[in-house]
Amino acid sequence: MAGGRFRTAVRGRAAGARRDGLPLAAAVLTGTVALLMLLVVFGNVTDFDTNRQFVRHVLAMDTTSGDDHLTWRAVTSHPLQDAAYLLIIAWEALTAAVLTVATARWLRGTRHGPLGPARRATTLGLVLYLLLFGVGFLAVGGEWFAMWQSSRWNGVPAAERHVVLGGLTLLVVHLPGLRDDVAG
Repeated sequence: MAGGRFRTAVRGRAAGARRDGLPLAAAVLTGTVALLMLLVVFGNVTDFDTNRQFVRHVLAMDTTSGDDHLTWRAVTSHPLQDAAYLLIIAWEALTAAVLTVATARWLRGTRHGPLGPARRATTLGLVLYLLLFGVGFLAVGGEWFAMWQSSRWNGVPAAERHVVLGGLTLLVVHLPGLRDDVAG
């Protein structure tokens, strides 16, 4: 009997946590990142050539310092550059889809059920998001291809904004007040 009362108390506390606005904040932040990614994919598909040129110049390293110690890394093959760009768009589309599903789960979970499925979907989507902007744009583009040296094709500041938004959202999603599925 005591175990039953404890579970009821934990469930009651977890349900109360949903009313404090934290799940809504998680839903809004997740939805914000999802919308941002949907718009990025839309822009890359409807204005394909603009960002293809960005990827081509970054990979070709044609607007960096020209230091031979770095430029040996350059990828100058247009088919390889285009394959990289298509991979980026596919990754963005997958990320947008996962985060859109996660947003729907947050909205459903705040009204009708556990928040665990929403948190797990958001975590997956944000890991994809952070891999794209942290590994893809900051590490590979920024450092390996020296994108930071280019005055025209430097995407490092934009990637940093994405990493901050993704990291902040991930922190909010994993705050202790959202851990209501331990009792279930």
